[in-house]
Amino acid sequence: MSGELSKKAHLGLHLFMLVFTFLATYPVFWVFAIAFSGKQTLLLADVNENPTFLDRLRAVFPWPEHPSFQSFIDVLSDQPFARWMLNSLIVAGLTTVVSVFLACTAAYAFSRFKFPGQRAGLMAFMVSQMFPGTLMMVPLYIIVVKYLGLGNTWWGLVLVYTTTAIPFCVWMLKGYFDTISIEIEESAILDGASRAAIFFQIVLPLAKPAIAVTALFAFMTGWNEFILASIFMEQETLYTAPVGLRFFVGKYSQLWGYFAAGSILVSIPVVVMFMFTQKFLVSGLTSGGIKG
Repeated sequence: MSGELSKKAHLGLHLFMLVFTFLATYPVFWVFAIAFSGKQTLLLADVNENPTFLDRLRAVFPWPEHPSFQSFIDVLSDQPFARWMLNSLIVAGLTTVVSVFLACTAAYAFSRFKFPGQRAGLMAFMVSQMFPGTLMMVPLYIIVVKYLGLGNTWWGLVLVYTTTAIPFCVWMLKGYFDTISIEIEESAILDGASRAAIFFQIVLPLAKPAIAVTALFAFMTGWNEFILASIFMEQETLYTAPVGLRFFVGKYSQLWGYFAAGSILVSIPVVVMFMFTQKFLVSGLTSGGIKG
């Protein structure tokens, strides 16, 4: 009897997961359908006066009869989308490099050294993550544009994205550094190794899983962000990809084919980066959360 109840419970759980998987992937299916339709409209299937069951099914799952790459070709040739993706790649790449370097050095200091304000500094990083990004728009605009004069520049975005990513990266790396045995470093010191050599040649190689997680997070911070980029960037040639996508769907024109094709192209770098770092993600996330 208990075995039958267990099977029914598992069946109900699987059905529940299938329903929510469908709800999560259905919008993605629409994006692919619109992108490969070669059209610039959301209406991909003809509507009949007396629709049959198949007509209703095609309306729910409107995969185009003749899939085409025309929207992808046009969005890269007729629109400056390739330039916008390059801008996003530059901004996200610089954000990743600067964030990971600064977070590694700061997290190592918080993990290995005792100094005044250590706990207060960690708490300050945590508190900074409690404020929503929209709340920081006005002060960030005043600081970056008015005081620093970095409006409409990549460096302004890199500065903002780096400061946004560093708190999470420091906490993640600090937790991972705490799991690395300090006896390894003490042995290296006895052998005459300097603190810099220990950090770059011993600690960082051992912390590859956590560094992969923080690098992915920092890259996604610079790659996906829209609100601040739309405020800081005024020149069309400097737009990032998320900002450029906004202009395909506006009040007077709706180029849904370009929008869907561009959305797929924007997702490719993140997917590729995830594929290269996935083997580090589980160990990096779990080990980084052991100690705080």
